[in-house]
Amino acid sequence: MRRVSRLTVAGAATASLALALSACGGTSTEASSQDQEGKSDKGLAIAYDVGGKGDQSFNDAAYAGLRKAEKEFGYETTDVEPTEGETDADKTQRLVSLAKQGYNPVIGVGYAYAAAVKEAAAKYPDVTFGIVDDSTIQAENVADLVFSEEQASYLAGVAAAKATRTDTVGFVGGVDIPLIHKFEAGFKQGVEDTNPKAKVLSQYLTQTAEEGGFSSPDKGKTAAESQIEKKADVVYQAAGLSGQGVIEAAAANKVWAIGVDSDQYEQQALAKYKDHILTSATKDVAKAVYNLAKSVEDGKPESGIVRGDLKTGEVGLADSNPRFKDDTELQQAIETAKEKIISGEIKVRTS
Repeated sequence: MRRVSRLTVAGAATASLALALSACGGTSTEASSQDQEGKSDKGLAIAYDVGGKGDQSFNDAAYAGLRKAEKEFGYETTDVEPTEGETDADKTQRLVSLAKQGYNPVIGVGYAYAAAVKEAAAKYPDVTFGIVDDSTIQAENVADLVFSEEQASYLAGVAAAKATRTDTVGFVGGVDIPLIHKFEAGFKQGVEDTNPKAKVLSQYLTQTAEEGGFSSPDKGKTAAESQIEKKADVVYQAAGLSGQGVIEAAAANKVWAIGVDSDQYEQQALAKYKDHILTSATKDVAKAVYNLAKSVEDGKPESGIVRGDLKTGEVGLADSNPRFKDDTELQQAIETAKEKIISGEIKVRTS
């Protein structure tokens, strides 16, 4: 149940009148009543990272979690797009506005929301906030939704090492930051442990997100084409929307791409390239978003670091491509590596 019980029909009509008055310059008391009504009827709100909804990856996974919560709990939800060149202050205002409207929880999708979540959470201590891919905020009303991306990336490295025929594979990272270093480190280790003869070509698209590293398919395509020219026949991308360009280049050159975050083989926008998407290193952002919403709905909000890994099943490799799923030798190698990571026999690097 929501923390504030739903109003009766008559009460709801009164609240609607207060809302109308507030929109026309009503009193602060009326505005307060509006906020209380909002708290009874409004649930999950998410604010997207760079690339926004439609990236077929990270942000879309968060949206899937929102839709599941909306359907199951029957409440009002909302999702808000980023704006070009926005500042931390802009992000803070976005989150504060959502909390003020009565949404709970409010989730910033991406590490770039760290400063904004910290400030908004301090202003609204009775609202639960979440942030995906950041573990730096320590507050009772904040859940840090993080993942062991390096573990899934290690398995992607095993897959690439088994699939390559040229002993050359590629990694394309969106932005040169510690989060994406985890993807690269795990991937390289998985390749090296599986096929010591294989070479990994690595490239980052930009130094900062503001330069378009996560939102420029053309940059991703150019980087992948460069690696393919150097004989890479499997290219793994951790680049958000830019990764679509990597997949496009792989398909055009009839080599393998490995997707990220979501099962990109199943993404409708990438359907024409699917025969060249070997697998995807997934992290279940949708589940993390939904679980936080459910915890609030149940009256026991998550807080602190909430980590998804191979053991919890929240990172892994997608097996939608039949050629990948039906390769017995490849699947056995991946399963063996997975078991060793979970048991601790394999320690996966994060940098």
